[in-house]
Amino acid sequence: MELTSLFTLCGGLAFFLYGMTTMSKSLERMAGGRLERLLRTLTASRCKGLALGAVITVAIQSSSAMTVMLVGLVNSGVMELWQTVSVIMGSNIGTTLTPWVLALTGMESAGGAWDLLRPESFSPLAALAGVALMLGSRRQRRRDLGRILVGFAILMYGMQLMQEAVLPLAELPGFSRLLTAFAHPLLGLLAGAVFTGVIQSSAASVGILQALSRAGSLSYAAAIPIILGQNIGTCVTALLSAIGVNRRARQVAVVHIAFNVLGSAAFLLLFWAGGALLDLPLLGRAVTPMGIAACHTVFNVGTTCLLLPFSRQLERLAEGLLPSGDKPRQEIFLDPLLLRTPGAALSECAVLAGRMGALAREDLAAAMAQVEAYTPQRARQIQETETLLDTYEDRLSDYLVTLSQHGVSQEDSRTVSRLLHAIGDFERIGDHALNLQESAQALHQEKLSLSAAAQSELRVLLTAVSDTADAALTAFSAGDASAAEQVEPLEEAVDQLTKQLRARHIRRLQRGVCSIAAGAVLDDVLTDLERVADHCSNIALAVLDSAAGPHASSRAMKGQAAFSRALARAIETYRLPPEVPAE
Repeated sequence: MELTSLFTLCGGLAFFLYGMTTMSKSLERMAGGRLERLLRTLTASRCKGLALGAVITVAIQSSSAMTVMLVGLVNSGVMELWQTVSVIMGSNIGTTLTPWVLALTGMESAGGAWDLLRPESFSPLAALAGVALMLGSRRQRRRDLGRILVGFAILMYGMQLMQEAVLPLAELPGFSRLLTAFAHPLLGLLAGAVFTGVIQSSAASVGILQALSRAGSLSYAAAIPIILGQNIGTCVTALLSAIGVNRRARQVAVVHIAFNVLGSAAFLLLFWAGGALLDLPLLGRAVTPMGIAACHTVFNVGTTCLLLPFSRQLERLAEGLLPSGDKPRQEIFLDPLLLRTPGAALSECAVLAGRMGALAREDLAAAMAQVEAYTPQRARQIQETETLLDTYEDRLSDYLVTLSQHGVSQEDSRTVSRLLHAIGDFERIGDHALNLQESAQALHQEKLSLSAAAQSELRVLLTAVSDTADAALTAFSAGDASAAEQVEPLEEAVDQLTKQLRARHIRRLQRGVCSIAAGAVLDDVLTDLERVADHCSNIALAVLDSAAGPHASSRAMKGQAAFSRALARAIETYRLPPEVPAE
């Protein structure tokens, strides 16, 4: 019988963890990238960060997921360390909701409407509604809502199984002695920390403690140190998420660990001193699930109130233990742990894609400068940047494909598609920049020169391509569809300029003004510049597709009156100098 109860306890824990994971992932998928955007924009003050951390943790039901999210966002440069301190504190407050919900499970019936508030009463209906939504709806958001309801029902069923398993175990003398041993504060603290660290879920750990409390053998004196230890054990996830990231991101994990350890140490000292100096009858009483929820809330809210005024000191402690240094971060790191929170992973990919676009633009500018004035130093810089762009493209593509298999919302799926298209175009722009550099090198090494007329006309084209690249990168970085619409007229103007330059060059060749060797190099330069503009057009169209669905096309845009007006302005802006007439 005892072995059966142990198996039931383990099975209940499995159901609990599965239900919690299902709820958390579905909530994150429904929220998409909104949580990360809120974190970036609403963490300017302590109070806002505190409230936001609490609300998001309540929403996704996981402080561990919140910590992983923060580590990834700091690692990618989206957030700064100081913005995360108050969010971490708020996250701890957000975890206090789950124990109160679990405390309602298994309460004695009071009859009437009160029964409807007990989770085990309405969780079967939640499961039924969830299955109906999952099987009967085609919309992704409704299916995600169904998974949330089913996850909640599974979670509550697991809690009931654990409670039923504990009651027979309570009759065993060994089980009672084990619970009594936890009355030693340090042993209880260690037990709570180790168990929570192993299962990596403070909610599950608190739920098991509440199930044990229903046996009536667990006192407040034994439960309080375990609760303190549970808050230390939840730091294991923060430690794992800090593996392989830069130092600024590791500092986030240090802040999280310091907050929980300092808070636990302060409350343990207060608990020990209070028990030694004062006669507190409450400590000897049997704790209830409601009592555990209350202790958990008092600890997390109290620790936040105690340490919130010292937010800056926590930040300095992290910076002192792990100094960041002054060197800029060059590595391309995509945290695999962030795949647990797809929205945060997508935000990091977007930041790195933006960084890749800036590198491609920098590479293109350097290559254009080479065409006008060649230097060996700039040649090495272009080669190094092109290699870095290749690395960005490889790692981002693999990561985005993996991310798309982790269940993302429809909106985030469109963003994944936009990023995949854009990083391919950024890499190709880098390739064409390298081709321009090689053309410039050929002119330099073979001591070839273009005619004054060809150089003057080429400068106009270089300016037009440069402006097109700027417009495309701006549209991509901001995800701005209206800005993206301005790219296509510029690309068409570049096409027309290229045709005019080729026609003029042929006429100069016929007059003997330009050499054939220099003309061949010029033709390569024109081809690469035209193709750079084509890739800028692709980037802009990907932004339009992401904003309005896959209905944008170059042909459709060119048939609009607004396009014709924008093209006319571009042609006027990039007008070639008058052609020198033949003598």
